Amino acid sequence: MYPEELIAPMRAELTDAGFQEFRTSEDVENHLKDHKGTTLIVINSVCGCAAGAARPGVRYALDKSDSRPDVLATVFAGNDKDAVQKVREHHLPYPPSSPAMALFKDGELVHFIERHHIEGRNAQMIGEHLVEVFDHFCK
Repeated sequence: MYPEELIAPMRAELTDAGFQEFRTSEDVENHLKDHKGTTLIVINSVCGCAAGAARPGVRYALDKSDSRPDVLATVFAGNDKDAVQKVREHHLPYPPSSPAMALFKDGELVHFIERHHIEGRNAQMIGEHLVEVFDHFCK
């Protein structure tokens, strides 16, 4: 586990943008089992691609898109272990990945962005992709 003081600013990059934190597996399961509408869950991470592309990319998309998910949520890899594991169960058959982004509609996975889709891309590229995804699934 990472010291909470270390990751607090990384959590805040998303919570300050309107994301709620799912800290337990129950938080994830209780939300996804009965939720009608769209939910974006960002699996946050301490890595450089999370800092340079994933978090700024998702904020870019939220600023630029006319459509957005009904619920924005995040879990933190390495700290919110049970919550991350529960999200990973819901994004099968994709393998564990962090950072990552999972878009659910009515509790079912409809789009998934793995770490290898984030690495080597800048925030604007990630954000523009998410704008297209939001426009397709969140109207």
